[in-house]
Amino acid sequence: MTGMKLGELAKRLGADLVAGEGSGVDAETEVTGVAGIEQAGPSQVSFVANPKYAGMAKTTKAAALIVEPGFAAVPGTTLRVENPYLAWSRTIEIFHPPPRYEPGVHPTAVVAASAKLGARAHVGPYVVVGEGCVVGEDAVLLAHAVLYPGVKVGARFLAHAHAVVREGCVLGDDVVLQNGAVIGADGFGFAKDGTHWVKIVQAGPAVLEDAVEVQANACVDRASIGETRVKAGAKIDNLVQVGHGSTVGEDSLLCAQVGLAGSTVIGKGVILAGQVGVAGHLTVGDGAVATAQTGIPNDVAAGAVVSGYPAMDNRAWLRMVAAATRLPEILKRLRDLERE
Repeated sequence: MTGMKLGELAKRLGADLVAGEGSGVDAETEVTGVAGIEQAGPSQVSFVANPKYAGMAKTTKAAALIVEPGFAAVPGTTLRVENPYLAWSRTIEIFHPPPRYEPGVHPTAVVAASAKLGARAHVGPYVVVGEGCVVGEDAVLLAHAVLYPGVKVGARFLAHAHAVVREGCVLGDDVVLQNGAVIGADGFGFAKDGTHWVKIVQAGPAVLEDAVEVQANACVDRASIGETRVKAGAKIDNLVQVGHGSTVGEDSLLCAQVGLAGSTVIGKGVILAGQVGVAGHLTVGDGAVATAQTGIPNDVAAGAVVSGYPAMDNRAWLRMVAAATRLPEILKRLRDLERE
């Protein structure tokens, strides 16, 4: 996109265009892109969502800043909107629209005769679509993506290069798989036979509901029986492991390197920050939050905020961490008292 009038951008964002201190506002100003608050020039838009950057808002050269309605007055023009971070996301998309892929099947792709491709599907180089697959309309499968036999994916499915969906898995509409994501690989199930481990067949599929995104090199394992299910709107970050038979609730976030052992139940709107580990056969209630590197060996109540290992109330954990930094001093005082 070459550019857009500032007034038009405000209209598209549903934002109020507000003049800076002692200056007018020109809705006809041409903006051509976005940039960080320190780097933005007079033809670019930036944003502030964190009050600690309020000082930079007074010196930025940006054509306009996206801010919340109550943000303090600044010298420059502002676009005031209830959710500045979301408006910023939409602004980036306006100036950097995603690539468009022409419908068609690349000559190097292998598409089984029994597979059904929806209208306007794009099947890229070296893609494999197995027997009995059903691919929704406007789907995009980029180079080396693989759908095993019996896979069903919905409309506007997007599989980046080297994404794999294993046999019999079902994915809804608007699902995105980033590079190297693997949906439906065998769950980690083995039974002991004397000194040897014997593989337990993983017969159940993985199911991803609408608007799920799985990012690079993350794995959602298939179930031994039943299914593994990721519910609508959930987002799974890079290098996450969702164990066999687990359920991830609607609109939950699993951040980088989270690991769910088998048969874990994650509620709706849960946030598991980076490197959180959850033991198997547990339930994390709706709206719960686990901060980075939390280890969860027991159920977590809905709405709880937990930290540390074993997971405990975040406020208690913060007090413990603060106390831990004073342990050398406390020990010294204790020894002094013992000597006295």
